[in-house]
Parts: sequence; structure tokens; C-alpha cells
Amino acid sequence: MHRAYSLRNSRAPTASQISNPPPPPSSTRSNKGIFGAGSFSHSVRKNAAATFMPELAKRLAVLVKMEKNVMRSMETVSRERRECARQLSYWGEDCDDDISDITDKLGVLFYELAELEDYLIDRHDQYRVTMKAVRNIEASVQPSREKKQKLLDQIYMLKHKDPESPKLINLEQELVREEAACLVAEAQLSNITREKFKQALTYNLDALFEHGEKMALIASYGKHLLNLIDDTPVTPGETRPAYDGYETSKQIIVDAERALSTWTSESAYEEKAQEVPSETRSWNEYDVRGEESAPVEQMNQLSVHDGQVHTSRLPDSSSEEEEPFQAHSTNIEVAAPETATATKPVVPAATQATAEAQVA
Repeated sequence: MHRAYSLRNSRAPTASQISNPPPPPSSTRSNKGIFGAGSFSHSVRKNAAATFMPELAKRLAVLVKMEKNVMRSMETVSRERRECARQLSYWGEDCDDDISDITDKLGVLFYELAELEDYLIDRHDQYRVTMKAVRNIEASVQPSREKKQKLLDQIYMLKHKDPESPKLINLEQELVREEAACLVAEAQLSNITREKFKQALTYNLDALFEHGEKMALIASYGKHLLNLIDDTPVTPGETRPAYDGYETSKQIIVDAERALSTWTSESAYEEKAQEVPSETRSWNEYDVRGEESAPVEQMNQLSVHDGQVHTSRLPDSSSEEEEPFQAHSTNIEVAAPETATATKPVVPAATQATAEAQVA
């Protein structure tokens, strides 16, 4: 590929990385372990976590191992995407000038997608490591619970066998101390679980949001590149116009690089908040506590006339001030209620008789 136009020439920190420093490289990268990175290794990791972990931490341990399998799969996707980008550029090299130039530039964009996949892997590992902290706390609480249950069983059996045994007092005192330790451990487990879970999912969701937004940017600039290809059919013997989009395609790559390097999550959230339509809730509306407000939507008004139901939409508040209400469709006739008398003017009997006489 034309590395002079590559997005990978300058790897200066982007605006997003400055505001939110990237995590350390994933602990699973380039370390395939004993069983490799295939589906067999995925099953081995998951089953091992379910077998050897304490009962309290077993479910979360399985989740942590499954997330590691996800990261292995993402590494495969990133590696294959790089190979596809190179092959696309290699295929277009012997094609016409426009196809050759556009495939070369698209290869650059697709290669950058692989870079985004690598960055997503690092952020995903940050989420996984944080969830491992919760798993470790759960595993540390399990022995305390088991010891407490064991003391209860011993006291129960000793009361039935020898109620006057001097060991009973020692066991009860030890049970009191163990219950106090369990209360502290359970409180720590509850607090740390909520703190770490919220922190971990924040890492994960922020990474997914950034990944999706940057993929959308790359896809949009890729569509601009495709528009440079003239797909007008030519007749046999006709010569296609010469391609002159080299500078334009180069500028598209430069603009894509600038858009990716200046992207920040704060500005993206602000833009999303401004683009929310009136029929949906705003970004901050879910954070409001108290009485829930009804969603904004257009209501339908039904009226019955001559045994048929007619539907008309209520106008928006902005359109009421400008012009009187009219049906949105000319095929729908808004009928007046049966009790209304304004649809047909009432003529006095004397006036009507005079008019009939003049007509005669």
C-alpha cells in the first residue's frame, strides 16, 4: 500500500487517548498458553473455572474465562482483517487506475479497523481484570461461610450428644467471632461488588461506544472513496474517461486521520444528545429520580361519522401557531362530531320560503 498516505505513519496520541489514557496491553495477547486459541481451549478454560473455583465464585469465574475466549476471538479477527486489507490492495494493483487507487486507500482504512480492534481488546481486558477482582472477593468470602457452617454443625451435634461438654462454650465463642468476621466480609463483598461491577461495565460500554463511533467514521469516509469510481456502463470499443481522483482520495484519507485523531467521547455524547428526536427520551432523562414523565408522542384522534371511523393526527404545538389544523392527508376527511351544527348553516323558515318563491 502507499504508506505515505497510511494512517499508521504517525502514531501520536489522539484526543481521546489524551483525555482517557489507554490501558496497558492485554494480558492475553501473544500468549496462547498450553491449549492454544481454538474452540477446544475455550472449552477447557470454561470447564476448569467451573470445576476448581469455590461455589460462591464459580459463576463469575466462568464469565471471566468466557470473556478471555472473546478476547482470543477478537485477536483472530484483528489479525485476519489486516491480511484482508493487504490482499485487497494487492488485488487492485493490476486493475484500472480508479480501482487500483480506491482499493489501495480502502486497504488503509481497513487496516486502521484492525488497529481499532487491537485497542478494543486492551479496553476489554481492562473490563475483564476488574471483574476478576470481584471474583477474588467472592472466593475469599467462601471459606468464612464454610467455617461458620461447620461450627454450627459441630455445635448442633454436640448439644445432642453431650449438652454439658466444656467444648460447647468454646465452640459458641468461636462461632460469635466467626459471625462477626462474616458480617464484615459480607459487607465488603456487597460494597466492592457494586463498585467494581459499575467500574468494569463503564470500561466495557465506553470502549464499545468509542469503537462503534470510530468504525462509523471509517465507513463514512470509505463511502466517499467509493463515490470516486465511475460505474457508468460503456459500450464495446468506447474508452472510459481518465481517472483524476488521486488528490481527492488522498485528501479523504487525510480527513479520516484527522477525524479519528480529534474524536473524543465527550463531544460525541454532546452530539448524540442534540440529535435525539422528540419521540425518544433524552440522554439525561433516565438519570432523573422521582415521578416518571410520559414520553412525548403524537396522539391519534378518532371520530365516527356515517358509521365509519376517521383518523387524524393532532398537530404539533409549533404548527398550531402558524396555521389552523388541517388533515395531513387529502384522502382522509376529518368528520365533525354528531352534535355539531356549524357544518351546515341554519336558515330561518321565512327567509327560505321567500327564496323559494323568487326561484319559482
